[in-house]
Amino acid sequence: MLALKTIYLANILVAGWISIVSLFFPLHAQKTIFSNSVAYSEVIRLTGALWGAIFILSVLGLWFPQKMQLVLLFQLLYKTTWILFVALPAILSNLPYPKGMALFFIVWMIVLPGIIDWNYLFTL
Repeated sequence: MLALKTIYLANILVAGWISIVSLFFPLHAQKTIFSNSVAYSEVIRLTGALWGAIFILSVLGLWFPQKMQLVLLFQLLYKTTWILFVALPAILSNLPYPKGMALFFIVWMIVLPGIIDWNYLFTL
C-alpha cells in the first residue's frame, strides 16, 4: 500500500506541475517540458488537461489506492505507446523529442508493472 501511495504522490507532484504549466503557460511548457521539440499548438494544453486528470485521480489514489490503480494501468499503456511510436522513431531518425519526458516515461514503464496489483485489477 505504501508503494502505491508513493507512486500517487509522485504523480501528484509531476502531473500537477506539468498540468499547470501546460494549461496556463503553454509557451513555457513548450520550452521546458517539451524541450522545444514540438511547435506550439493547443495540443500542449490538451496534454495539460490529460495530466490534470491524472493529478486528480492520483489525489483520490491517496485515499483509495487499490481502486485507483486503473490510472496507473492507463499511464503504463500510454507511456509505453508513446515511447514505442514517438520517442523511439525520433531517436532512430535523429529527430528532436523531449528527452526528459522520455526518461521519466521509461522509469515509469519499469516501476509500474511491479507496483500495480495485477490480481486486484483483473478480479474486479
